[in-house]
Amino acid sequence: MSKRTDQQQAEVDIAICGAGPVGLSLAALLVKRGVAADNVALIDAKTVEQARQDPRSIALSYGSRQILQEIGAWPIAATAIHQIHVSRRAHFGRTLIQREEFQLPALGYVTRYGTLVTALAALPALAGVRLLRPVQVSASTEQDDGVELQLSDGRMLRSKLLVQAEGGLFGAQDDKSLQRDYQQIGIVAHVQSSAPVAHRAFERFTDQGPLALLPQDDGHGNNYALVWCVRPAMASELLALDDAAFLAALAQAFGGRLGRFTKTSARNSFPLGLNARPAATARTVAIGNAAQTLHPVAGQGLNLGLRDATVLARLLASEVGSIGPNIGPDALHQFALARKTDRSLTIHLTDVMARIFASAPDGALSQTLLGLSLGLVDMVKPARRLLAQQMMFGRR
Repeated sequence: MSKRTDQQQAEVDIAICGAGPVGLSLAALLVKRGVAADNVALIDAKTVEQARQDPRSIALSYGSRQILQEIGAWPIAATAIHQIHVSRRAHFGRTLIQREEFQLPALGYVTRYGTLVTALAALPALAGVRLLRPVQVSASTEQDDGVELQLSDGRMLRSKLLVQAEGGLFGAQDDKSLQRDYQQIGIVAHVQSSAPVAHRAFERFTDQGPLALLPQDDGHGNNYALVWCVRPAMASELLALDDAAFLAALAQAFGGRLGRFTKTSARNSFPLGLNARPAATARTVAIGNAAQTLHPVAGQGLNLGLRDATVLARLLASEVGSIGPNIGPDALHQFALARKTDRSLTIHLTDVMARIFASAPDGALSQTLLGLSLGLVDMVKPARRLLAQQMMFGRR
């Protein structure tokens, strides 16, 4: 190592790779619990402005709102979800989950990625955090007492612990031990309808995959954020349609509960799969999408990641607010044990919904069984409450 490189090397207790909502939340939670801000580094490939301009819609559970409130990143511009209507298009069976059952102001919220990142980046708790962007980690070397990071701009960073919070899309990530390709493509857009139902989210299961419409009245003239999961051949056809033909296809798949679909934004798409349970190391831990990439059915990815951040921050900060004595392997082992149940439950639920509800074979028997499943969930209140509790709060 050259003298010049030695002069460029900085040292921190915790380096977080990925300054998205999960990485930013972890940094804020650590500082709030007493970790010195200048002992935390955030590394991201995008500029702050690029992140702020990201128009993607994200679904936040009520439990995620509580986490954001704790660090001062709430309220933000968001549309509340009061009801979630789950059904199978043109078949018997549905369930309706309502906020009144849980005595909550909302089941969840829909906002834009850029809106959330802007709120998190402006937190006073992050004022002293070392923010390294736009820059990438080009190489990392794990040692007994820490991790040495080579950054793409030539700088070196040494940290006692590396947190991977940069997820990426399925198919463009390193393979983890639990992997499944759902052979589906997610098409996302913002759409308008002629008869929107205020604060009601819809999850429709079709022969191609789930179709979600999330209420989003954010001043851009939209009624809903659309996430439409279909097989690759169907995705190619839908993406090639003009707006009018695409809206007609959407109406055919969804039905007439919201009147006519009258307008759509530009459409984007991404492959869908499960990639979870990364290999554990002594000084590196993955959280959020970097730890588990899920199918978007039920919108659990970001919410599970925020719970990861909450638990990790709690374990890394001692009672007096400094880095605890077990910042290395012991703390990461405790983290894995603490997150095992919540992660396993959420992964299993979304995987089952994606594979059975979303990808069931055609035929009268399979359609009937799917309808009965939804009907039973609706009729058996304990089952509905357990499902909703896990989706809204998980375990943290």
